Amino acid sequence: MKKLILLTLLPAFTWGQSKFAQLDQELPTPNEYRTAGGAPGHNYYQQKADYKIDVTIDDKIQILSGVETITYTNNSPDKLEYLWLQLDQNLYEIGSDARMIRLEKMEDFRSIEDVERNLFYYEGGYKVHEVTSTSGGKMKYFINKTMMRIDMDKPLGSNSSISFKVKWEYNINDRSKVGGRSGYEFFSKEDNYIYTIAQWFPRMCVYNDVEGWQNKQFLGSGEFALPFGDYTVNITVPSDHIVGATGELQNMSNCLTATERSRYKEAQSSDSPLMIVTPEEALEKEGNKATGTKTWTFKATNVRDFAFANSRKFIWDAQSVKQGDRNVMCMSYYPKEGNPLWERYSTKLVAHTIKTYSKYTVDYPYPVAISVHTDRIGMEYPMICFNGGRPEADGTYSEGTKYGMWGVIIHEVGHNFFPMIINSDERQWTWMDEGLNTFVQYVTEQEWERGYPSRRGPAHLIADYMRGDKNHISPIMTNSESIWQFGNNAYGKPATALNILRETIMGRELFDFAFKTYCERWKFKHPTPADFFRTMEDASAVDLDWFWRGWFYTTEHVDISIDNVKGFALNDIDPAISKGKAKSENVKKDQTIGEIRNKESIKETVNERDGDIDDFYAKRDIYKVDALDAKEYEDAMAKMTDAQKELIKSNKNFYELTFSNIGGLPMPIIVEATLADGTTEVIRVPAEIWRRDEKSVTKVFIFSQEATSFRLDPFLETADVELNNNSFPPVPQPSKYDFYKEKQSRENPMQRDKRVKELEKGN
Repeated sequence: MKKLILLTLLPAFTWGQSKFAQLDQELPTPNEYRTAGGAPGHNYYQQKADYKIDVTIDDKIQILSGVETITYTNNSPDKLEYLWLQLDQNLYEIGSDARMIRLEKMEDFRSIEDVERNLFYYEGGYKVHEVTSTSGGKMKYFINKTMMRIDMDKPLGSNSSISFKVKWEYNINDRSKVGGRSGYEFFSKEDNYIYTIAQWFPRMCVYNDVEGWQNKQFLGSGEFALPFGDYTVNITVPSDHIVGATGELQNMSNCLTATERSRYKEAQSSDSPLMIVTPEEALEKEGNKATGTKTWTFKATNVRDFAFANSRKFIWDAQSVKQGDRNVMCMSYYPKEGNPLWERYSTKLVAHTIKTYSKYTVDYPYPVAISVHTDRIGMEYPMICFNGGRPEADGTYSEGTKYGMWGVIIHEVGHNFFPMIINSDERQWTWMDEGLNTFVQYVTEQEWERGYPSRRGPAHLIADYMRGDKNHISPIMTNSESIWQFGNNAYGKPATALNILRETIMGRELFDFAFKTYCERWKFKHPTPADFFRTMEDASAVDLDWFWRGWFYTTEHVDISIDNVKGFALNDIDPAISKGKAKSENVKKDQTIGEIRNKESIKETVNERDGDIDDFYAKRDIYKVDALDAKEYEDAMAKMTDAQKELIKSNKNFYELTFSNIGGLPMPIIVEATLADGTTEVIRVPAEIWRRDEKSVTKVFIFSQEATSFRLDPFLETADVELNNNSFPPVPQPSKYDFYKEKQSRENPMQRDKRVKELEKGN
């Protein structure tokens, strides 16, 4: 393929355009804490919160009770008059804001089941028994819904620490009735529980240079902003329960049998999953419940949160993954109801995710990574996550169930990196953890299986959302609690935007370097959107303000059209060529309906009957090359230099294309030209072509032969929402109209295959 010479015909400059204006006014002013290049400043600080916790799960009445000692270190230059803690379980109080602001309609109460569900009573929320100093003195505190303020006797000075104790309890929620990220699942046939426990202890809020205390109320969508610290947690549960948690188990000899410890040691050097608690052993525990309790002690260093799961139903497998000079234990905990999917895939997915994310972000710094099976939600915490994906009772499953399980495990394990390590403010900006994580999830999925049907990432998958009703679409830069279409806005669109940056705007090498630079700069720190935007430009030398502005600050969409094409060739100066082309085009000229019908209805015209009607003009051949044409051509060629003559003979073909930006979102113009010999050439014009005129531009493309057609966005990489205006000559796109289909059977293909084999065996 020959290199193309591109000529640009710029429209007149128009003042007042804004799509390519810099983001200076939108972004906060750089300072000593955060630099103009997007890196932590020379006086960057962050607070530290260390926890020592004793927690007990009462398996008979499903109550969690605990006492914690928090040591809070003020590394800021400010004196703090009070401290703020998060009480996330208060979301479940009857009169909570989350319940009161929920939109409801009469159709939500049409059946008795609807009424029962909406009026279900659950006594949720924390019961805070006391807050005391470490010496036992009572401390003043005030609970404001999901936040608790602790009033100190005197301000906490810079570079000072304070320790205090909190004693509390709450009723653990049944996720099947109440929902939620944390809770229990009850197995009625065997009277057993699986507990997946998170947001379970009063947690310190973030205090930083950006907003002071991040103490926005928890309304359900905006997740968690948390400081880093060290944890020692003693978890008391029924003695036959297996516990998986953030951190490393400290008292293995007290909690595991000799056989289990031996298996664990073997798994520490295995590159494939090995059983620590087998299905048979877990099944035996289900039917023979032990009495008494056991305390498991875990320690975790430099983490922002702590979660755990426990059950006598747990099967447990593990393998090791090398990370630098360390080994990471990748582990899964799941009941028999998760098999055969979980035993076959879960831990392998954990290991793959740790390796792939480490390649694109930062090396995984923690000693373990855990996937726990639940019936419903996927949710993430440091070193541990809760994931759905349950087969049918007969052990079969659909492809949707399999890919759903694969995707949620990759996604939730990936959250170890965003926001557990690169610790953004989820309460304010959901996209900074969900969007960035979904992008790396897409890359990880593609490295797991070639052609993996990723739900989010490829540009064309976001087109339907972006063309939708703008009254129900929010800019990405919207607070977590105010987002319309949460999944598309916070997961899909930012992930797509990053994929477009990587594949189309920047290229993989530049993008990967800049993205990894951002991750390295902000690991174990609190980045903001400005830090991300600035680092991506700082590390790549690519001006992306127009991209952030369009994709993150507006709801505009991509719709670029080809409006017109004009063409000429350099050798058209030769009359034999130019008149031949004109004659050929005249022959191909479309006939009007009148001309077609007149051939039948008009048997003979006047000039066909009367030979005296046709004069000079009617008889002359306008396509004939006469002597004067030839002489004028020879004279013109004689005046040219040898180089100009060679250029004329090179048969260069020029095409002026006119493009319109109908959707408003500027993007590169990617044109695929099909040439006369059937080959194609792709030309990529940077988005900056729209900088002088945001609505319409023209550009001249030059080829060594004639072009027969042009197509915009041939690889579906810009999220163009309308493909019917992307081709010249126009090419109609397939209709998205779905014909009525009979409701499919609930039988999955694996179940059908079993019946087929049984039928064949019977024959």
